[in-house]
Amino acid sequence: MTAVERRHPPIVGTAPRQLLWASEDDTRAFAEHLATRPALADAFIALHGDLGAGKTTLVRHLLRALGAQGRIKSPTYAVVEPYELPAYPAWHFDFYRFDDPREWEDAGFRDIFAGPGLKLAEWPDKAAAVLPPADLDLYITLRDDGTRAVTLTPHGARGAELLA
Repeated sequence: MTAVERRHPPIVGTAPRQLLWASEDDTRAFAEHLATRPALADAFIALHGDLGAGKTTLVRHLLRALGAQGRIKSPTYAVVEPYELPAYPAWHFDFYRFDDPREWEDAGFRDIFAGPGLKLAEWPDKAAAVLPPADLDLYITLRDDGTRAVTLTPHGARGAELLA
């Protein structure tokens, strides 16, 4: 990863990893590196951060690196946008407007999360009662100087493989 500052790399296990993204190029470089990880094919990545932190930008770069064609848009109003990638399917969720756990069942999200493919979810806390545990929690904080402080917390073997 070029131009990515690593602070406090994990010593063992699943310790959080700290990164600093100084520009969108750093976000793209991280996404392109993540796209090379085989474990991504069935991963669930939960994206945390305030409005404008860069969650959707990261997803766009990741999906492009995985071969997505056409427009990649935020699923804020649709809640989910599906993508047929060359190697496997992907779903980009945005639970910002999620109000009722019954929506989860009615929309068939349980089946999506139980099946193969990459799942990326913005605002996962809004659906925490129904979401399965994430393989990777990614927290983005926009700092006053315009850089982004990123905390990556892997969970389990798949999460650790994503950050290997």
